[in-house]
Amino acid sequence: MATYQTPESKKQEFRKYLEKSGVIDAFTKVLVGLYEEPERPQNAVDYIKRYMGAPAGVDVEALKAECEQLRKDKMDLENTIKELNSRLES
Repeated sequence: MATYQTPESKKQEFRKYLEKSGVIDAFTKVLVGLYEEPERPQNAVDYIKRYMGAPAGVDVEALKAECEQLRKDKMDLENTIKELNSRLES
């Protein structure tokens, strides 16, 4: 039987999770760094991404598409290997 959680208890549980995992400290540090910048960056989201270590100028969608294509190519090559192995065995 599943236990019912109120929305408030779910929020509290999530806050505890964020605290334990260090997310709140990391966000606090990045926001303090943004606050202390002598000149406000044009794009605060990019500043936060850079501060948190995200690579700049990376096209995520292009990387996802390339990854999917590579997976398809891998499957095709694996199928070719199976076919060639079966030819060798017969």
